[in-house]
Formats: sequence, C-alpha cells, structure tokens
Amino acid sequence: MDLGQHVNDLQRQLLESAEHGTDETRAVAERLVAGLDSAARLVLLDVLSAAAGEITRDLAPGSVDLRLRGREVEFVVTQASTEPDSDDEPAASVDLDDVSTSRTTLRLPDALKAKVDEAAVADGLSVNTWLVRAVAAALQPKQRRSAQRTLRTGDSFAGWAR
Repeated sequence: MDLGQHVNDLQRQLLESAEHGTDETRAVAERLVAGLDSAARLVLLDVLSAAAGEITRDLAPGSVDLRLRGREVEFVVTQASTEPDSDDEPAASVDLDDVSTSRTTLRLPDALKAKVDEAAVADGLSVNTWLVRAVAAALQPKQRRSAQRTLRTGDSFAGWAR
C-alpha cells in the first residue's frame, strides 16, 4: 500500500482549503504542507496498526500483521490452521466470546524470550501474535492432556518390582 498517495491528497486538500484565504493564510498552508509528510505517515501507520490489531483479535488464532518495507506498507494475513491433528479429530478452536482485548505483563527468562523472538521471526509473525497463537494452542484440550502426560512421565516408573 502506498501511503504517499494518501499523504499527497491530504497536502493537496490543505492547499485547496487555503486558496480562499489571504496571502498570509496561503503562505502558512504552504509551510504546513512542507512538514506534513512525515507526521501524516506516522498517523496513518498508527491507524493501520490499530486496524490490524482489531482484525487480528477477531481472527484469532489467525492474524493480520502490518509490515513496513522502505516506505511501502504491507498487510500479511495468516489464517488459523484448519488441518486436523494426527488422530483425524478436528482441532479445537478458541472460543472468543469477549471481543475486547486485555494487556497482560508476562515475565520470561531472557533465554526463553530470545527463543520466542527467534520463533516469531522464523514464522514471520510479531511476538504478540506468536504468543497469542501459542496460548490458544495450549488451551486446546488434546494438546493440554498430552502436555500433562509428558510432565508426569519425567521421573515416574510403572510396573512391578521385587
């Protein structure tokens, strides 16, 4: 998406609205237009980022990420996996009855945070989106049962001994 076109439209509209004013008004408008480019781009990026966040909330565990490459903005849409798991059972999805989002502080050891960062980059996702997906996947009943079994079998033994 080319933000330049939208910034140029905003600059043109500002100059057009000043045409009917005094010479001083036109001069002020021209000075404002000169500095408007970077400020308008930042505001547009904030708006697009907020929109992507709202859409991601509604798509969870899918996501929409906003990427900036040079001066170009890209939307990257990642849909939730609909593939069945290994037992041919459909994957449980997270029920999002509440459409609001919550801010949660998560304290991670530095080594784990570095691994999360690497995993998110490898998947082409933001850390937040990666963590939302990880939490949603952890809440799926089948995965939770297998994780609990794995934790219990670390130092336990089964069978008979004499």
